[in-house]
Amino acid sequence: MKSFKSSKINAYFAGNTYLMKNYLFGFLLISFGGFAQKPFGKINLSQPVDTLEASCGSCNFNMAKKGCFLAIKKDGIAYEVKGTGLDDHGDAHAKDGFCMAVRKARVQGKVEHGYFIANYFELLK
Repeated sequence: MKSFKSSKINAYFAGNTYLMKNYLFGFLLISFGGFAQKPFGKINLSQPVDTLEASCGSCNFNMAKKGCFLAIKKDGIAYEVKGTGLDDHGDAHAKDGFCMAVRKARVQGKVEHGYFIANYFELLK
């Protein structure tokens, strides 16, 4: 036989499952809002800002390095990006992520020793 106290608690939670599910959904929505894509770095006004293709170097640009990594294409040549990475700009394996799609990005930096050294990187919608 259940005690009076436990039956009151069970009745309370049984009636409020809909409300609790909404609180949980709201909490998750707010929590993942912190992972929104933010630009990396700051624009240097003395250097040009380019709009280039950005994606996963191994999945979409067929670069030789193993594993997933952020790359850009400048003048038809793909370069691995140093200074920021795939997961800094959202989930790489989402349907619009870097491993699944080639995206446009506003970038600023320089090519050095076969890498693109990023000072600024902003993923465009």
